[in-house]
Amino acid sequence: MSVLRPVVLRGLSRSLSGLRSERRPVLAGHKLLYRCNLTCGMCPFWRREDDPLLSVQDEVRMMEALVRAGVSFLGFEGGEPLLRPDLPEILEEAHARFHTSLVTNGWLLPQRIRAIRDHLEYLFVSLDGIGATHDRLRGNPRSFERAVAGIRSVGGDVPVAISHTVTQENLGHAERLVGLAEELGVRITVQVAYTYSTATALTPALTSLRPTLERLLELKRSGAPLLESTDYFEALLGSWYGNRPWKCRPWMTINIDPSGRIVMPCYVLQEYNGQVPVWDVDIRKVWNSFPWDRYAACNRCALACYLEPSLFSWANPSMVRERVLDAAVDYLRGRRHAARRTTLPMVPPS
Repeated sequence: MSVLRPVVLRGLSRSLSGLRSERRPVLAGHKLLYRCNLTCGMCPFWRREDDPLLSVQDEVRMMEALVRAGVSFLGFEGGEPLLRPDLPEILEEAHARFHTSLVTNGWLLPQRIRAIRDHLEYLFVSLDGIGATHDRLRGNPRSFERAVAGIRSVGGDVPVAISHTVTQENLGHAERLVGLAEELGVRITVQVAYTYSTATALTPALTSLRPTLERLLELKRSGAPLLESTDYFEALLGSWYGNRPWKCRPWMTINIDPSGRIVMPCYVLQEYNGQVPVWDVDIRKVWNSFPWDRYAACNRCALACYLEPSLFSWANPSMVRERVLDAAVDYLRGRRHAARRTTLPMVPPS
């Protein structure tokens, strides 16, 4: 365990204890900007104008507020985060405080991976289909080619997962993308498209979606590199098809918009529109006075950042093994690979 940075050990401890104590966020997501170089139909965010973005100093103010609240894991997203020239400085500050991840469409990874790789625990690259299907959904030709090239450019320096959104136009691609993840030596995370008020309605019909979810559950049980747990797929199938709802605990995740404002009660219901700057409130007081219980039966989305923490139970041995012990082993392997990397010459990506 000595190769784990102390902040990650503290984060793991705080996160797990938070599952059994007061209501407070342990996971955070932050959109660095809305601007993007792609125009995905199911996404409302690239359609928004950015207000003046936070400076690195204000990003640090935000991070310090999250530290005080007990947050341990911080994920950056957009828009397209790699469009920000100051991204390496922001990630360096985050990495000193949190277990840090980033979501990108992959276009700019070959040019920027060297500048950010030492400040990340995990990297997610969006892929919503094979070849022309991905290009069409993303609104730009060569998007699939550029995303795969971006994944290859990482070269094992950072653990990578394909981030796949299931829509009505790509239902036949989920299993093929699992195969691509295996071919590339990465993992894959899957979510179902949510219909936002200002985006194209691409959420698949439940009757059409069910075979895909059932097949993904089969693949997970057979050892496919899916990040979601078996409980995740079982909960979706039980809720949407079997009248067995799961109890959402949205308070475990906090989202911050590009202006530094807290999004409540959650990412999807508020469509990422923030209300109050994160540094102007005592998050713990807010979190323990907000009426979270009224959202417990929502079950409208399939976002793993809400569903997975909501399902966690220390009484479930397989869940503890998969999400705590196996995750720690994966992290150890990734850090050892990174340590070996620093002894190798710097080679330009192909």
